[in-house]
Amino acid sequence: MRFFAKKPKIVSGARKKDIPGGLWTKCPECGELLFSKKLKENLEVCPKCDYHFRVGAYERINIVLDGGTFREIHGNMRSKDPLKFKGPRDYPAKIKRDQKITGLKEAVVVGEGKINGRQVALGVTDSRFIMGSMGSVVGEKITRLIEYADAEKIPLIIISGSGGGARMYEGLLSLMQMAKTSAALERLNRHRGLFISVLTNPTMAGIMASFASLGDIIMAEPGALIGFTGPRVIQQTIRQELPEGFQSSDFLLEHGLIDMIVNRGEMKETLSKLMGYLDSSDGWQREAKDKG
Repeated sequence: MRFFAKKPKIVSGARKKDIPGGLWTKCPECGELLFSKKLKENLEVCPKCDYHFRVGAYERINIVLDGGTFREIHGNMRSKDPLKFKGPRDYPAKIKRDQKITGLKEAVVVGEGKINGRQVALGVTDSRFIMGSMGSVVGEKITRLIEYADAEKIPLIIISGSGGGARMYEGLLSLMQMAKTSAALERLNRHRGLFISVLTNPTMAGIMASFASLGDIIMAEPGALIGFTGPRVIQQTIRQELPEGFQSSDFLLEHGLIDMIVNRGEMKETLSKLMGYLDSSDGWQREAKDKG
């Protein structure tokens, strides 16, 4: 006797149950499918391959600083359009678009807060806002932050995540910010102030060629792209084969450009320890106690 399975009933117009979007994130490095909530709890770091996803400025602030201690300064500064730049999309339109997308007013957020109870001046650039490029407002906010750290005698930390350099929509005014921020750091250095520079993916061009490379301590996240210009441009210019991964944080640590690579989950504690070590040397804290 032969038995046949009953054919399933086909219902015309049947719909699959809707699945909410954004529940899963695919890691671009290892291809692992990650539960977005778990990824966020892991500070946007892939638990399988340690790939560090990009995060926004305020997310960085929440990761690094003690909760509820951040006070933003110069938050209402906005860029002008000195060249009346015209193109497929004019400069003011680009700014308005990225303000809407990111919720930021500019490509950098600066202020003060605490790391394990220690007061610090903190700046964070955000590559989502016109690639984190440095226009007049970004340069001015960074400079004022440096001067604030100098005046208050507190450590300065700048976390850079900028795929763009000088913001050419502002022409020479943008290029001037490289010199201005560097000059402010020179004054800070003369006063024996502490500056820790943190490089994230990406830190490139004029940002890297100015304040980002001038830290007393320069640390980076794993796998960060760091350099002045892209590898294709360099290769076309010098007409030579370049070492694989020569602009990665691992390569640059090996060749002495940066001092250490620190996982995002360990960044806060590492910064706290470094400030503890360096503040115990012949710097501001001891000098202030002696004068007191």
